[in-house]
Amino acid sequence: MTAPAPTGRPTSSIPTHHNELYYGIEQIGWNGRSKPAEYRRPEGNKIDLPRKSEFEEVNESLETTGVPTDAGFRYVDPMPAIYNVGGIMLGRPFKIVKIGPINVFVENVERSRAFYTENVGFELTEEVTWQGQKAAFLRCNGEHHSYGLFPIEWRDRLGLSTHTSNMSFGLQLANYQQLKDAVSFLRENGVRVETEQIPSELYPGIDYSAHCWDPDGHCIQLYYYMERVGWDGKPRPQSQRRQVDAGNWPDTVDPMSDTFGGEPYLGPWG
Repeated sequence: MTAPAPTGRPTSSIPTHHNELYYGIEQIGWNGRSKPAEYRRPEGNKIDLPRKSEFEEVNESLETTGVPTDAGFRYVDPMPAIYNVGGIMLGRPFKIVKIGPINVFVENVERSRAFYTENVGFELTEEVTWQGQKAAFLRCNGEHHSYGLFPIEWRDRLGLSTHTSNMSFGLQLANYQQLKDAVSFLRENGVRVETEQIPSELYPGIDYSAHCWDPDGHCIQLYYYMERVGWDGKPRPQSQRRQVDAGNWPDTVDPMSDTFGGEPYLGPWG
């Protein structure tokens, strides 16, 4: 789904944000293999309901393609498993456990907020004012936000790449220790990692966070904690949030009331 450009306005040079709507995604099982391509059912036309169950589709594929179920791709991590991560030996001293918030730069935060709340169905959790302009943080479940809208003017002010409208892509790690270890590991491997470049007020609901950059200049936000929104739909007041010193991370942090809340981690880390 793409929002049309407002009538009478010139088309912006900012890349259009395309939103893909879907209802399910293939799951990877215990053997780490994807579903063989021959088993997939690409649909380009109108879909008639009801559909066959996936179990029946797999049986049909076994009978008609002759391709075994374990013929799919299996990724093997090239990094040697030398790090003890919570009792599991992994190739890095941390484990990504979840994709986090997507933050984008837009020309008009108010217009984009209205589109994503009124048309798409996100809920507004919080707005933050910085240097005289507002950013909006939207949620689709119990987490503080899944989507952030930032004024395009902030791109230069924050020192972020001007060739993309992506502000940052969030990756959640399992805990605070892993976040600290990730910062050290990435820096040791030549990755640019910053903890103070992005002001902490621009990621409400998250306390300690680091930002790193990929080879194309896209910013990746690493974090371990996301505030939960309660039954009343209100975020935690600013006065009750952890006070973060971005330039001086403590060895440990005390848990918040919702530090271990939310969805459980499913399966082993590695």
